[in-house]
Amino acid sequence: MGNSSCRYVVNAVGKGGETYLTHCKDKQALNKWIGDNQEKIIIDEIRIVDKKRHPIFKWFSNVLSNK
Repeated sequence: MGNSSCRYVVNAVGKGGETYLTHCKDKQALNKWIGDNQEKIIIDEIRIVDKKRHPIFKWFSNVLSNK
């Protein structure tokens, strides 16, 4: 989990109640994983965290999502 070469952390809920947790190194790998698993996951229940995102943008996202 402490792999510094991954940028995106994906947490998704499957249609059967499964929980998926994966790491992707770039946007292409992220899009490929979503495309490969779109039949298994609920798209509305997917959470993607960009580990290299600037902290001020993270704060704005949290503030706006709490409203």
